Amino acid sequence: PERMIALMKAWRLPESAPLVLLPGRLTRWKGQGVLIDAIARLNRPELHAVILGSGNARYRRELEAAVERTGAAGNFRFIEDSPDMAVAYMLADVVVSASTAPEGFGRVVVEAQAMGRPVIATAHGGALETVRPGETGLLVPPGDAGAMAEAIAATLDLDAGTRLALARHQIAHVREHFSSALMTRRTLDVYEE
Repeated sequence: PERMIALMKAWRLPESAPLVLLPGRLTRWKGQGVLIDAIARLNRPELHAVILGSGNARYRRELEAAVERTGAAGNFRFIEDSPDMAVAYMLADVVVSASTAPEGFGRVVVEAQAMGRPVIATAHGGALETVRPGETGLLVPPGDAGAMAEAIAATLDLDAGTRLALARHQIAHVREHFSSALMTRRTLDVYEE
């Protein structure tokens, strides 16, 4: 709890505000612009979003301008780095992977699932293997801010019991399919084959 409080203060987040987290390098194909559009469509003044990652400075300025146009700039935070990703995930009510181009694995999704955090990812690339829709997260079409907004709203509106059941499924899913030992063994099996 102390680590969570410290990170909330560092990020200037209100204590009870729902939080959407998108971790990833600042590069256009990671879909930060899609998330900004989705949050704007939701029109939930209490909602906060953290875009966590460093990268292209010019792209960051474009994203900041997009946030300004939403009229809710105070509800967005651009954070370059987190010294404690476990706590960053635990602060989030929803973790988003909004990539507009397929990723090979997409570590963010599995890390968030391992922490029992609800995830929304785009339906391509590695997310098709790491997310079981309705069981371990939600999938939306790449680049579709409307679908992203609907998925965020649905996830934020989950009751406590449903969130707990989702977290249990996610953690079990990661342990069963994505442990370091299992992934190492599978990689070595490919080499041996």
